[in-house]
Amino acid sequence: MAFLGLFDSKLRAQKKAEEDEKFRLEIEQLRLQYGVRTAFVGGLDPEEIWWRDHFLWLKGAGYQLRSRYAPDWVPSWQGTDKYWALCEDSWQMLASQVVSATRTSDGVHVVLKRIQPSIHPHEIEVGRFLTSEPLRRQRENHCVEMLDVLQVPNEADEAILVLPLLHPFDAPPFETIGEIIDFTLQVFEGLQFMHKYRVAHRDCMDLNIMMEPGVGMFPHPYHPCNPSRRLDMKGSTKHRSRTECPPRYLFIDFGISRRYPASEIAPLEPPIWGGYKNVPEFRLSNEPRNPFPTDVWYLGFALQQDILNVYRGLSFIEPLISDMLQDDPAKRPTMNEVMSRFKPTYEALSPWKLRSRAVMKKEWFIMRPFYDLFHWLRCLQFLWRHLPAIPSLVM
Repeated sequence: MAFLGLFDSKLRAQKKAEEDEKFRLEIEQLRLQYGVRTAFVGGLDPEEIWWRDHFLWLKGAGYQLRSRYAPDWVPSWQGTDKYWALCEDSWQMLASQVVSATRTSDGVHVVLKRIQPSIHPHEIEVGRFLTSEPLRRQRENHCVEMLDVLQVPNEADEAILVLPLLHPFDAPPFETIGEIIDFTLQVFEGLQFMHKYRVAHRDCMDLNIMMEPGVGMFPHPYHPCNPSRRLDMKGSTKHRSRTECPPRYLFIDFGISRRYPASEIAPLEPPIWGGYKNVPEFRLSNEPRNPFPTDVWYLGFALQQDILNVYRGLSFIEPLISDMLQDDPAKRPTMNEVMSRFKPTYEALSPWKLRSRAVMKKEWFIMRPFYDLFHWLRCLQFLWRHLPAIPSLVM
């Protein structure tokens, strides 16, 4: 038994070493891709210095930044043989205008987003409107809540939005067709909700859709800069399925969103490029366009790229997504029409189809029988526990 225990510990150590090496190579690849613009490897980018300079003010306002941004920060790897990219205080968010923080009043992890109201004059107004009473209590509302807005002292054109810490919507991968339908239903509901209250998102791409994990989905908190790693740096994050812990999917980033009066049925706006650079109506001319059909195209393209192109067995939704991607905005369905078509589509699916495994197109077919066996063994547990096939719906 002692020998087996020693062998098992060696395997775990080897696996951890392999994970660390893989992570190190990923970091090196990112450094080569984006270039190094720091005084030393792993040091602060020029854009991060702003956060360091406001560290003490934010602490006084009730938000504790990570040690990386402390004025007296000394990198934990200096003077040691540690590889810098494996040290927690070397990590940073992908966008320099965003950092993670801890709310000192209750220890909750949040995200701070630095904005310039002169460049994005409607972001605060739209964000507050969408999560104001009574809108915030409506089930169809899938907009991120703005927890607080801080006005930076002595800087008239600087404000900080305090937002909840969320997770990428597509990690971990979807496990069942029902989980994919749940995601699709929620983002359809969310955009329909925004359009109902005359708000056009104007950049509802995949990066602006996030997941609020269900209770217990991640037994250990994940790191804000690298959600695949545990916050305490003790290895990779473990997770439970979406079927067990139903998440909510939320739209974020209202930087170029606009709210229109109810009397303005078909508003016109000059083209503004969001995350996707292939919007058909923007490629054809620079004439002002109605942003609501453009929203439909954005969401359809996100679903095509991140769902249809990734998973098998979703032919039942392809005609709807194809119509959302029509080159002519006038031929695209409205979000009310999208919902009216999608509901009977998924309701016509059998329980067997809903609980069937979401097979990724890149999956090695030789392993498929083993994955299928493990999947249906888990499904038996879910059936015994009466967990719905579409996680957020009570069937």
